[in-house]
Amino acid sequence: MSGAHVSPLFGLLDAAGGVSTEYHGGRLVRHFGDPRREYEAATTGVAVVDHSHRTRLRVSGRSPAQMLNGVLTGAMPKVPDSVEPGVLGGTATYHAVLTPKGKMITDLVAHLPGSEEEVGFLLDVPMAGRDGLLAHFGKFIPPRFASVEDVSERCASISVVGPEAPGLLSRVALGLRVDPEWLSGSLEGEWRSVGSDGNGLVVIRAGDVWPLNWTVHGSTDAVAALWRALVEAGAVPAGLGVWKTLGVEAGRPVFGTDMDETTLPPEAGIVDRAIDQTKGCYTGQEVIVRIRDRGHVNRQLRRLVFKDGPAPVPGTELLAVDSDKVVGTITSAVQSPRLGGVATLAYVRRGVERVRLGDEEVTVPDSFPTPEIPPTT
Repeated sequence: MSGAHVSPLFGLLDAAGGVSTEYHGGRLVRHFGDPRREYEAATTGVAVVDHSHRTRLRVSGRSPAQMLNGVLTGAMPKVPDSVEPGVLGGTATYHAVLTPKGKMITDLVAHLPGSEEEVGFLLDVPMAGRDGLLAHFGKFIPPRFASVEDVSERCASISVVGPEAPGLLSRVALGLRVDPEWLSGSLEGEWRSVGSDGNGLVVIRAGDVWPLNWTVHGSTDAVAALWRALVEAGAVPAGLGVWKTLGVEAGRPVFGTDMDETTLPPEAGIVDRAIDQTKGCYTGQEVIVRIRDRGHVNRQLRRLVFKDGPAPVPGTELLAVDSDKVVGTITSAVQSPRLGGVATLAYVRRGVERVRLGDEEVTVPDSFPTPEIPPTT
């Protein structure tokens, strides 16, 4: 894909022993030689994962909030507050971007690190959604009201995950200006930054995996320095392989893998997170409201766990228990230490209660269970 790029931190990770792989036309680090150690650190200690292969877009100009509000499905982030001298705080918000027919162009997280006029909005976008989103913006956002700039090379992003992450982030990223207890108790999207008007590192509570996790945005140099400082302080470098395992265990779909341009948000189970049911018009709203009020989707994404064995490849079909009728399709599959088998995400036809993969039958849950989060230390 034309928009794929290498993380600006790739050289740093490569020098640290990262083993890379191709992903949506780009390169990223899959692991650092010992995935089992990386998983243990992420679930019982602290691990650091680079996410700078994702695209970061800055939207600024005369009326960026007004322009984005008609495109993004969720609540727009508000101007941050000064929670105490030298510390800014706010909430980043999760969104889908839809076609007029309600199909997904991408998902993203929107963040307003400072004033709308001077700083603008930062959009954190998956690699698979970049090109479609830029094309969509070209149709729906007039340049005289808002400009869109790709700042991926000069603005990096990492994730810090694990029960020991709050203390380490408080000390290393936030200079002990934010209490670890606040980090532990924060809600998804809430953030803190030490600095003026969005110039410092921004630490955002995330929910992409089941252990406690935070996303940190900042200049490439600052994030690279933070990555080194975290590793020196005991964080274990981890790759996207472990991150995927933790995400499937949590039941969080990924655009480009579990969601694509054929997906309706209600099918993927992201409506509660991504859709603001009280906001005014946005592209695709009519379809979402019609499904909510008068209809239903014919398939739903579910987490299914099978006995330990080879993980099925994406696209593997699930069959009805009493016939060879196809009633579902697997999008992701991982060996899951937490669930003791092969954890999968799969779209299953509405109303189907049990499915078959080979000789094994499993019950289709009504929804994703809420994973137990380990205590902080």
